[in-house]
Amino acid sequence: MTEVALANLPEWDLSDLYPSRTSPELIEDLDTAARDAKAFAEQYKGKLTELDGQGLYLAIAKYEEIGEMEGRIMSYAYLVYAGNMSDPDIGKFFQTMQEKISAIGTDLLFFTLELNRVEEDRLQAMYEASSLKKYEPWLNNVRALKPYQLSDDIEKLLHEKDISGRSAWVRLFDETIAGLKFEIDGEEMASQQALHLLSNPNAEVRKKAAKSIGKVFGENVRLFSLITNTLAKDKAIEDEWRAAPEPATMRHLSNQVEADVVNALSKAVQDAYPRLSHRYYAIKAKWMGQDKIDYWDRNAPLPDSDDRVIPWDEARDTVLEAYGRFSPELSELGKEFFEKPWIDASVRPGKSPGAFAHPTVPSVHPYLLLNYQGNIRDVMTLAHELGHGVHQLLAAPQGGLLADTPLTLAETASVFGEQLTFRALLEKETDPDKRRIMLAGKVEDMLNTVVRQIAFYEFERRLHDARKEEELSPDQIGKIWMDVQKESLGPAIRLHDEYQYYWSYIPHFIHSPFYVYAYAFGDCLVNALYAIYQEAESGFQDKYFDMLKAGGTLRHKELLAPFNLDASDPAFWSKGLSVIEGFIDELEAL
Repeated sequence: MTEVALANLPEWDLSDLYPSRTSPELIEDLDTAARDAKAFAEQYKGKLTELDGQGLYLAIAKYEEIGEMEGRIMSYAYLVYAGNMSDPDIGKFFQTMQEKISAIGTDLLFFTLELNRVEEDRLQAMYEASSLKKYEPWLNNVRALKPYQLSDDIEKLLHEKDISGRSAWVRLFDETIAGLKFEIDGEEMASQQALHLLSNPNAEVRKKAAKSIGKVFGENVRLFSLITNTLAKDKAIEDEWRAAPEPATMRHLSNQVEADVVNALSKAVQDAYPRLSHRYYAIKAKWMGQDKIDYWDRNAPLPDSDDRVIPWDEARDTVLEAYGRFSPELSELGKEFFEKPWIDASVRPGKSPGAFAHPTVPSVHPYLLLNYQGNIRDVMTLAHELGHGVHQLLAAPQGGLLADTPLTLAETASVFGEQLTFRALLEKETDPDKRRIMLAGKVEDMLNTVVRQIAFYEFERRLHDARKEEELSPDQIGKIWMDVQKESLGPAIRLHDEYQYYWSYIPHFIHSPFYVYAYAFGDCLVNALYAIYQEAESGFQDKYFDMLKAGGTLRHKELLAPFNLDASDPAFWSKGLSVIEGFIDELEAL
């Protein structure tokens, strides 16, 4: 049944980017980008302070055009690589593209550095009589980094060494994870398949999977510890040179969010652990007839859960119908991903684990990667990634420099898509037992998004702080991990020794340090937004589309103002968390 239900899963066709790794179009774009970058440097290096407003506008427009070409090349290279990280030829191609694009970037590096030398008064005057105003949000983001900017030579060195430094360690992590094999009942599996079994209805299967995962991660923990230590030290050195006050500072800047807003979110969630995760897992343990449950039962289906495999076509129709109930336009945008080869959903050896939506460049379209195995969480993951994809389509007209949404708001459309899908399914369900199981599943997803991600953020904070003092042994990292897990999961979850290695597969710690709080930010934000949607008589959809179309042109205060929401108000986070608490109250009543 599983094989039939999961037959004919879509795989993407990347030819909208380039026909192949050796195509003339790709080679020509590489040559053009390299040539244009050198010409750009000749024309503008050392001369930005001489330009008027319109001249600077034209310079930024050209910079954006070259960046679009670079982005197209690297999007293609990464997506090919994500499709099969264990193929050495593909790995070589990906590394070669990174090196070539890095060299092109070296010629362009001067531009943002020199922009920060333009006096503020002069820049403000330049906005008045030119088209430059279009790029003001981007210039504001560039200039936010001014206090942390180093000399041109040091910035150039950091840029050029990234390819043999940080990027190389990230690649080592990716290829190691993709190549790991987990033996369960005599069958070899990739990491995404083994982790998927932690949601299996059979308790013995969950336990075997958990033990195998712990064993393999434990056998590789020295390598993962070396990668983590090296990247944390690398970050600490750069942060010290830049005089960044804390390890998360540069992430907050790129997210266009103030540190005190993130601190308020983190504190609100940590204060709510007893009311949320501790209480829910105690209820779940009781449902499962135990005082405590083992960590491998945390995401176990509840007794009497629907464990059927959901075919891909049903998952697609469920999500698009839910989107359509909110807005036919949203559903039509989503449908395009299924009608065209923009989704890669099958599970196969060497493929990147997990799921993502890659925006590529505004002139093409996003691509979605999933590892679809047919459970209800996979349907929610589809709703989530499709939300990202639709958001990226709507923001694309802003152009290469302004389409990217900061991470704090990048999770809005994805989590909202999940919420729409869940609410649509819940409304259809009339059986009280099935409603209870659906509500429990939603609570678990929200705990994974809010509590779990803030715990991950706290783990990173403690790890980076400890790494400033000394290199951390696997045991030290494991202890930080276990301490944070005990605090966040509570006394109803029994953690076994091998769980100390489970930090090692989280890609965000390696790819994007301190990324993880964006998920909690997005979930609490969407809870508040959804409450307003339920109360709104009309006009909400238009405001919502305007927010998505804005891309990176507005900060969170400006984007949320039309909804009378303010993320800098501590009460805002309490409002978002109260939605999860309300679901748990309802479950207790049931």
